[in-house]
Amino acid sequence: MSATRNPSTDGVTATDDLSKEERLTRYLREKAEDGEMYFKSKFIADDVDLSPKEIGALMVKLSDAASDLEVEKWSYTSATTWRVETA
Repeated sequence: MSATRNPSTDGVTATDDLSKEERLTRYLREKAEDGEMYFKSKFIADDVDLSPKEIGALMVKLSDAASDLEVEKWSYTSATTWRVETA
């Protein structure tokens, strides 16, 4: 058996410890705790270390799965605007 390192654990960062969905959910909870928030995926992508496309796919999933967040596809002008509020 060789003593090589496992490439799947090399370079693991703190953001890797949380799943993409968990990172996004935590971010949304923090931002919406004082009231509703509106955003476009491209403007929060760097904050959650996800692509806008990943955020869009996760938002659809969160609208059904997150019981403590109200997620609404609010408008579409060049990109979807999401409305999030704590339930």
